Amino acid sequence: MSAKLKLIMNYLQQATMKKRIMFIFASATLIPFICVVLLSYHTMSSILAGNLESSVRSNLKQAELSLERTISNLNHVSQQLALQGSIGKKVDLLLSSDKQFERAVLTEEINTEINLISFTNPTIGLMMYYSKVKGTYMFNSTIVKEDYEITGLPLLAEYFRISYFGPHISNERYNDEYVISALRKVDLPGDPDDMYVYVESGFKMTPSIFEDNQEDASYYLILDNDKRIAYSDVPEDFAMDDYFADSGSSGDAGLQNGYYWFESTSNQGWSVISLIPVNEYNQQKNRWVIQMIYLFLLFLAVSLLIAWFLWKMVYVPLQQFNHQIKSIAQRNTAVTEVTRIKIPEFDFLLKQLQNMKNQIAELIQEVEVKEKGRADLEVEKLLYQINPHFLMNTLDTVHWLAVMNGQKDIDKLVVSLNKLLYYNLGKRGLVSTIREEIDSIRQYLTLQQVRYDFGFDVRIHVDDDVLELPIPRFILQPVLENSLYHGLHDEGYIQVEVGKEEGQIIISVYDNGAGISAEEIAKLLHQQQVEQQKAGMGIGMSYVKRMIENQYGGLASLEIHSELGQGTTVFLKLPSMEVLPND
Repeated sequence: MSAKLKLIMNYLQQATMKKRIMFIFASATLIPFICVVLLSYHTMSSILAGNLESSVRSNLKQAELSLERTISNLNHVSQQLALQGSIGKKVDLLLSSDKQFERAVLTEEINTEINLISFTNPTIGLMMYYSKVKGTYMFNSTIVKEDYEITGLPLLAEYFRISYFGPHISNERYNDEYVISALRKVDLPGDPDDMYVYVESGFKMTPSIFEDNQEDASYYLILDNDKRIAYSDVPEDFAMDDYFADSGSSGDAGLQNGYYWFESTSNQGWSVISLIPVNEYNQQKNRWVIQMIYLFLLFLAVSLLIAWFLWKMVYVPLQQFNHQIKSIAQRNTAVTEVTRIKIPEFDFLLKQLQNMKNQIAELIQEVEVKEKGRADLEVEKLLYQINPHFLMNTLDTVHWLAVMNGQKDIDKLVVSLNKLLYYNLGKRGLVSTIREEIDSIRQYLTLQQVRYDFGFDVRIHVDDDVLELPIPRFILQPVLENSLYHGLHDEGYIQVEVGKEEGQIIISVYDNGAGISAEEIAKLLHQQQVEQQKAGMGIGMSYVKRMIENQYGGLASLEIHSELGQGTTVFLKLPSMEVLPND
């Protein structure tokens, strides 16, 4: 039991809210209903069984009393016909008289009294005197069948001087119904063992006893003193002359051959059994069970329907919440109209969620504006750290002094510096072309070759189809500055290659210097500006990284690959565009 409960709990823990709602609601509705049904079923079964058994036994008792009354009538009439009665005495006189006239008078009187008894006892049918030895009869009240039979009749009960038979087919002509009969010995002085009185119950008397008690769809058996079946309503299941076996049953009731049976035994020893087919006995109970099944199905359907409506009431708002949260996660902060669910609590929460979404959108937009302004401000700050007009005017003066004094090296240095400063510090915006950027680094390298006390070679290769493509200004000089600063020595060289591959501008700067470690690479990409002012103009690789992020977002990348003692390669991958996104 605990294993099943654990299995149900595991299922509920893994089930969706829809399944949980339906399970809980159906359980809360159906479990009390099932308990009520089981309790009422037990109660109804007890009541129906008690009422039905009481009804059956009442009808059975009425049938027994009817049979007893019939037998009592037969006994009473037979007593009148016997010697102790008036008719019996006249029969005795008739049989002992030799006078013709007296015999005629007695015969008339006997017939008259028999007719009177028949008239006053409508429940009595055939009456006659019967001689066992001769097989003849006389003084019969009605016409007797030619093939009448008395000695072979089914014995119901036998007492001193009288035997009861039946039910059996009447010996009266034109009557093929079942009757009960009595055969009483008549004590005649001249013929002590031969004369009997035979009396039958009235026309259809025996069937009417049972037909009056058919309200409970019962069938009847009549058993004699030896439990032999003397009469059967269902001879196909309980044949006449068979013996009724009540083995396996207790008391006066039981189940046999698909019938519930109830027995009532008379004081004379014979008994009446009421038979009720099992399906008939359970018919009322089955009818109630069927009604309960229909009611259960109705309850189940209503419960599931209500659970479904309840789920819809929860599911639709959850879908709305899910949609709104997904849109926030996908940074879709566009203001949209919230669909009203017409459930005040959920409508209020959705409205609050929409307000939060709008606030997030405003915050994101504000942060983006601030970050862009900050990036532009930092670039402008870098570009204007030195007054470009003052520097360039001063350098022009130095250039002309060098020319006038014949200092060609100084003249070359000043010209290169002037061009470099004009490119880097001039008010030309943040976008340049690859051609202009390459020219700028050529001037920068000229200055650095004069500055450093060792010789190095620079090899530059640029594909013609990328020369006019736009790129951010001043992103190659920090890369070359990094190559010069980190370990380049005599006989060193720097190789710059610019090409186009799969819609991207690929810029690689390789040097055969001492190389740098992974920790130094991370520091180059993330260190602050103050720490970078050790070389060149103090801008560094961090500037390059922030510049391409500002211009291209996630479409561009900066990678540094280096091996100690082997050299360093810097890769810049920029999307090929006619116009930069933030230009």
